[in-house]
Amino acid sequence: MPKRGICSCVALFALGAAALPAQAPLDPTAALLVELIRINTSNPPGRTAPIADLLGPRFKALGFEVDVIQTPDSGKVHFIARLHGNGSKRPVLIAAHGDVVGVEREKWSVDPFAGVVKDGYVYGRGAIDVKGGMAVFARAAMMLAERKVTLDRDVIFMAEADEEGALPYSTFWLAKQAWAKMDCEFALNEGGWIIKRPDGSVQYVSVSTADKISLVATLTSHGTSTHASMPRRDNAIYSLARALAKLSDHETDVTLLPSTRKFFLTLAKTSTGPIAEQYRNLLSDDPALVRQADREISKDPLLHALIRNTIAPVLINGGFRANVIPGSAEATVNIRIIPGVDPQAIIREIQTVIADPSIDVKLGGTAMTPDPISSDTTALFRALDRASRAEWPGAEVTPYLFQAGTDAGAWRSRGVPVYGIYPYPLDPDDLTRMHGNDERVPIESLRQGTEMIFRTLVDVAGHH
Repeated sequence: MPKRGICSCVALFALGAAALPAQAPLDPTAALLVELIRINTSNPPGRTAPIADLLGPRFKALGFEVDVIQTPDSGKVHFIARLHGNGSKRPVLIAAHGDVVGVEREKWSVDPFAGVVKDGYVYGRGAIDVKGGMAVFARAAMMLAERKVTLDRDVIFMAEADEEGALPYSTFWLAKQAWAKMDCEFALNEGGWIIKRPDGSVQYVSVSTADKISLVATLTSHGTSTHASMPRRDNAIYSLARALAKLSDHETDVTLLPSTRKFFLTLAKTSTGPIAEQYRNLLSDDPALVRQADREISKDPLLHALIRNTIAPVLINGGFRANVIPGSAEATVNIRIIPGVDPQAIIREIQTVIADPSIDVKLGGTAMTPDPISSDTTALFRALDRASRAEWPGAEVTPYLFQAGTDAGAWRSRGVPVYGIYPYPLDPDDLTRMHGNDERVPIESLRQGTEMIFRTLVDVAGHH
């Protein structure tokens, strides 16, 4: 009897196991993203060579011409894969950086470099910024070869090094070394957003046509260095603190580019309730309406940053011993300006706000010439527009000023239009995790984004 019982249990277990549904294979883009996340490319040191090792054989097998551009740092490479067309039109380039920012491991609920798949998401550092975009761009380019799409122009895929932090071997370095490898009619990079409503539908697709310019200024206060037991009124740390307090209460004026106006018109059209009216009021000629709209709209940190130049202290340095009042103190301030704004005008504004001639305010680096704003009438922008509307019916498409910086200047400074997009629908919760903890991207969004980018490439590069 016991023997027969055991056999029965085994038989029942086998029958139950056979009845379980087979696990569906992971979406190809999500599967590639998992592999990319498992390559730890945190910068520093930003070792991107393993990405080339992963992608190179796959692109070669599909007929791409592959180049690996070695930088003076042995761990950092730029990977380029070119699918040749008939040459009747100039190339289109799709680019994504392979390095990622570091992590606070103890604050993650999963291993940030394991490519964990759960609850319909891929988790890991770079899932949004921008290994998710790299996986989408790579899969869309591969699909052109897999489906034997006839091309009028070369399609160039690039996995870049050294983007996170404007480090020495970025695309700006590459452009000086091997411009012919990346020269194109127009390019697609990171930047704009595909934003989901609470019900999961796509509200709008924003395609960035310009980036804010990042500057660094230094505020240095001066006082008498003396024994901490005998404090004086000219304390450098107090002076610096007062200056920073004044800056914290200061708000720069609303400054709108034509693309920003189009963006807020799109928000007004796709939003409901009182906020839709505020979006319209922001574009008003009435200063009172603009101020009121600004107060409401600026509750959203992203929108606040889009409509003005921003000033943010990021580092403070002062003192060297616990019993000595230092003779100086210093704050580093990150400034993000809208293209066309004079950097020196921002420095003068800071000086006026702090109103303390004893504090030196100096702009770091050299004067920058703003890159041209990319036109929203090119064949690539129009293709993105059509592909987005096809993938997400009812969504609006708009040009956009990207609130942060990218390495698009390597192309824009040479007259090449660059368009930015994180090619997957995201909701506000997903967005807060970018550069943060438990960064993640929805698997379904990756699938949709791949279809949209593939459609875009067929439209702009395919033979019609």
